[in-house]
Amino acid sequence: MAIDPETFKFDTPQFDPRFPYQNQTKHCAQSYVDYHKCVNVKGEEFEPCQIFFKTFTSLCPLDWVEKWDDQRAAGKFPVKMD
Repeated sequence: MAIDPETFKFDTPQFDPRFPYQNQTKHCAQSYVDYHKCVNVKGEEFEPCQIFFKTFTSLCPLDWVEKWDDQRAAGKFPVKMD
């Protein structure tokens, strides 16, 4: 899903008690996985999936997301998304 610069709004992710500390690396990765699992089950139009999308797009470096997207496309991502 491409980010449209015309409609993109930067939001700070909400507090997630699973990740209470300053280092948000795990929160970033888990939100990426949760988003793709949610989309696979419910589809991109399902509103709660967008929470995960907004979270990982604001926390994760773009290089990581591109690498993970490439791994998913090649079938080599280390987490099952079904």
